[in-house]
Amino acid sequence: MTSPIGLHRALEPAGVLPQAALRLDNSPEIGADEVRIAVERLNLDAASYRQLATKHAGDGAAVRAEVLEIIGSRGKMQNPVTGSGGMLIGTVEAVGPESPLGLRVGDRVATLVSLTLTPLKITDGLKHWDGGGEQVPCEGHAILFARSIAAVLPADLDPELALAVMDVCGAPALTARVVEKYDSPTVVVIGGAGKSGSLSLAAARKAGAARTVGVVPVERERAALAQAGLADVVALADARDPVALADAVREALGGRAADVTVVCVDVPGCEHGAILSTADGGTVVFFSMATSFAAAALGAEGLAADVTMLVGNGYVPGHAPYALDLLRQVPAVRSMFESRLAHDAARPASGTAD
Repeated sequence: MTSPIGLHRALEPAGVLPQAALRLDNSPEIGADEVRIAVERLNLDAASYRQLATKHAGDGAAVRAEVLEIIGSRGKMQNPVTGSGGMLIGTVEAVGPESPLGLRVGDRVATLVSLTLTPLKITDGLKHWDGGGEQVPCEGHAILFARSIAAVLPADLDPELALAVMDVCGAPALTARVVEKYDSPTVVVIGGAGKSGSLSLAAARKAGAARTVGVVPVERERAALAQAGLADVVALADARDPVALADAVREALGGRAADVTVVCVDVPGCEHGAILSTADGGTVVFFSMATSFAAAALGAEGLAADVTMLVGNGYVPGHAPYALDLLRQVPAVRSMFESRLAHDAARPASGTAD
């Protein structure tokens, strides 16, 4: 008997939720309410990929080998350090008669649930991936449960582009929801030149932000974000330096702190700076999987900061269509995504498999 939340797929320890399991049953046979996807491409979570690339000093072959080892031993993609995974695209190849997801055999879909709870098996050894980027072409299969979420890929967008957007589609939707609760707020997005950051800036402006600030760590990203025009001001600061970050935000906002701060970086240690950058009564939204929520809670207490802190859980009703519409409607967002994909595609191969 299958469980709509996948309890039956947890092998070690048995009976826990799939995300908490050390190992999942990734066998291809599906239950009455499950769906099997023929996998075409993974999109690794940014924090997870950064951790792996840093650990192996950019050695693509070593990164590829570790990703294969994780999936092979765990039956899913869940980075043991960051705890995060990513998502995938593929084609529906089998649908159980009781599946409520509304998918049909042959649909090309993106999963909108994390790889950390998705049974996954890779069958090609990742031979077409050089380990040098977040998007991973591959062959294999994945299993969706009755309570999983997936979206049919839009016909008007390149699948790689759609995957990149859907990977972070919870960020702009929640940003808009938070911004709409304020009257013309000031909004700061830390990591504003990234995927989730650029979409969040566009969402904040559309939702009624009076002034937006994008914070980036290096001059190259500052120039790109300034040229895109997605933020009213682009500030240069290391988000891991709390005082420097807060000073940069206040300078950008004429001496005041932000009403809403959105954290979209893929490195740890940015919690305290985000809190210091936010005014009393404001809101901090943490989307980064590199966030230490203990550090955030204790830091807010230690700083006597009267702020609301939200965990961006990646799901807001209607989040995928909303993010895709932002991409279509805001040329600067699309340009930044396409530039990122082109840069990754042009990157010299390193450690390519035979």
